[in-house]
Amino acid sequence: MDNMALNNMALNNIVLVVVLPLLAAFLMPVIARVSELVARVLGLSVLFWSVAIIVNVWPQVNSQATAIAIGGFIPPIGISFYVDQVSILFALAIPVMVLLFWPWQQSTSIREYSLMMLLTASSSGLVLSGDLFNIYVFYELLAVASYSLVAIQGKAASIAASFRYLLMGSVGSVMMLLGIAIIYTQTGTLNLAHLSLLAPQALDNILGLSAFALILVGMGVKAELFPVNSWVPEVYGTVSSRLAALMAGLLSKLAVIVIVRIMILLFPHPEALQLMAVLGILGVVTGELVAWRAKDFVRMLSFSSIGQLGLVFLAFSIPGDIGMMAGIAIVLHHMVVKPALFMLATGWSGPLENLSGVARRSPLTVLLFILLILSLLGIPPLPGFWAKYLLMIGLAGQEGAVYTLGIIAVPLAMVIEMAYLFRLVMIMYRKDDTAEVKAHSKWGLAIAGAVGAVLIAIVLQLQPAGDKLTGLAQQLNDRSYYIMTVFPQFHSAESGMQSIK
Repeated sequence: MDNMALNNMALNNIVLVVVLPLLAAFLMPVIARVSELVARVLGLSVLFWSVAIIVNVWPQVNSQATAIAIGGFIPPIGISFYVDQVSILFALAIPVMVLLFWPWQQSTSIREYSLMMLLTASSSGLVLSGDLFNIYVFYELLAVASYSLVAIQGKAASIAASFRYLLMGSVGSVMMLLGIAIIYTQTGTLNLAHLSLLAPQALDNILGLSAFALILVGMGVKAELFPVNSWVPEVYGTVSSRLAALMAGLLSKLAVIVIVRIMILLFPHPEALQLMAVLGILGVVTGELVAWRAKDFVRMLSFSSIGQLGLVFLAFSIPGDIGMMAGIAIVLHHMVVKPALFMLATGWSGPLENLSGVARRSPLTVLLFILLILSLLGIPPLPGFWAKYLLMIGLAGQEGAVYTLGIIAVPLAMVIEMAYLFRLVMIMYRKDDTAEVKAHSKWGLAIAGAVGAVLIAIVLQLQPAGDKLTGLAQQLNDRSYYIMTVFPQFHSAESGMQSIK
């Protein structure tokens, strides 16, 4: 068997990162009736196997994107997966983060393990899918897994939070489905590459913009987008720290990437960008203002997360590669820093005043917390600074009232964020030994420490990190490359027409 055949086989194996966790999700409860240990080992084995598959595919995708026609049906007829540097990066992040926040140190119901596998499968399918129908299907599976994981925490508050999350998510799903239906009635197809070819004629109108708005707000429920993010503090405040870390660090970012992919391919219009910018600015301002007023550590982190996601949408609303670079940089930064902060919340949950004097008892933990928030604030030379620097450079290069407002909103949000985070640090350094604080889990501290080390490593390797970021942004923003990868015959026909001329 030659190298090309081996490479194609390895690429086709990427489908297994969706299939295997999905099978495990349904098999684990059945196997658990015989042996819960075997069922749990099965789930872990699938996660490690998924990581191995993606790592094996990575070198091929790193040089060139590929499209996989599942079942051999050529797009736009069949189901297709699109694998490029961005999708493979997030596909790898999914099983890795699930492993990091797996309930290693506690024995939980087999249902939670099964739901974690369903979350893994649906998340992988969401980021790899190349057509709107399957994006919607995987989005719904992810929603089911999310609602259920919140509900099975066993507390009355978590059940109530799950129900409200379900109601808002259901409304979002209907809006998303309606937007997809409008697109289908206008084009007769749901394949993203095919839609990208038809969009300039079929979707450059008020119906097309309406479809984008419906999808944006519908999927924005998971992406913590204003105004459909009211579930965030309630859910994050009632679930375990590791689940809050997983949801805040991973799920919201996957929804953002899918929205951005749809926008680039189907709606590269100024009106769509401005809509994202407006909602992003509102998310930044409202999130940071409410976080400033929060008196509880977890609620403060939750509203801060809303503000950071607002920055993400504002960054991706900037046209050109600079906007893509800023958006990806903020997404990746938030993906690692925010989960680390939520893991620290294991021992610091509750009113902020309860943290009075904690720095005297846990000085190294507080120093780690300060390192994380300094990067979150954008203090140089930490990675968060460079992400916000790209955002401000991108905003400064644009014309229009919306982007001017963004230039004002971002520094204002940074000042507000600095005010409440430094106020918290001052509370921690009070001379007070009376407050009682729960002990942090060793695993949570290890994750936070690893994130701190990653931030420092990026500072030391800033140029290579910047080059990689540039490559990711350029590939994500290249509509023609996406089309030619999925439809190579279109590229051949186009080249033939040019030679005739």
